[in-house]
Amino acid sequence: MPMRTWMLAVLAGLVWLGNLNAAEESGKRSVLIVTGEDYWHDWKATTPVVREFLSADSRLKVEVLSDLTQFKNKDLDSYSVVVIHFRNASPEVPGHEALENVRRFVRKGGGLVLVHFACGAFHEYHDEYLEMTGRVWFGEKSPPGSRQHDPRGPFRVNIETKHPLAAGVSDFDTDDELYTCLEGDAPVDLLASAVSGVDGKTYPLAFTHEFGKGRVFVCTLGHDVRALKPPAVGELYRRGVAWAAGMPIAAEKAIH
Repeated sequence: MPMRTWMLAVLAGLVWLGNLNAAEESGKRSVLIVTGEDYWHDWKATTPVVREFLSADSRLKVEVLSDLTQFKNKDLDSYSVVVIHFRNASPEVPGHEALENVRRFVRKGGGLVLVHFACGAFHEYHDEYLEMTGRVWFGEKSPPGSRQHDPRGPFRVNIETKHPLAAGVSDFDTDDELYTCLEGDAPVDLLASAVSGVDGKTYPLAFTHEFGKGRVFVCTLGHDVRALKPPAVGELYRRGVAWAAGMPIAAEKAIH
């Protein structure tokens, strides 16, 4: 690597760390929820709920970006975690530059959290998104005999691990869409799963993944406001953000 290129890379890293340190010194970690589009879900109703979940952690300062056209130019270096809460319809918005923006952020140590159908965001750049997140929606050209999810309804969420993120969280019941549409074979740490009432198979609902120096938390729960109501759902997202930010996870009481 040429000396000039190396020096620019070092300087960029120092600036990024400096911004994070400034945020840490203020006593809070900055979180950016990126939303603004999802033809299949009422993001305008669910975004405030997700923001409320995260803001319940006094260590987090939560902001919302609802204009996806701005994502590609958004300076992410002052944030600890980016939360993707959209599923774009057009390949041009937010576009490949936005994907590269968030990939750079996570690769060098930023945290990433995916909410529900965010597993289908950037679907036109399937392989790059999959590499970053560990699992993604298999796309509109689904494999033969597959489906997007079970019919909306009640099911049991099973906690699968002793990971600190899930400490004190017990198996719980919810009313949601049980996603059966994820693909990928990268190593992930499975946190929660459910058994399909349609085919009897077990499907992942929440897991962690690492990309570069960054931490990624993916959860497919949360189709609508009603699906976000179980206390354990909000707790998983809140802890997922804290974990992705590299913060201690406090498990003060059992969550059902």
